[in-house]
Amino acid sequence: MKDYSNLSAFSDKKLRTLRNNINNRLVSFKSTSLKHLPPSHMLHGLDEAQCKALLERVYKELKNRG
Repeated sequence: MKDYSNLSAFSDKKLRTLRNNINNRLVSFKSTSLKHLPPSHMLHGLDEAQCKALLERVYKELKNRG
């Protein structure tokens, strides 16, 4: 699992990519065909609750940046 403890160190592009990946992953949790992510994927090892919590933190960081 990747380290997301310091989101302020992420570039704007990386944060937007992370936000999009989390949103896509949350949609896949609701579908019947949930894909298992490879270990190299940025969201590997995160469950639905962890994705939602991380998404909130990403939104807050993006909002703080303006």
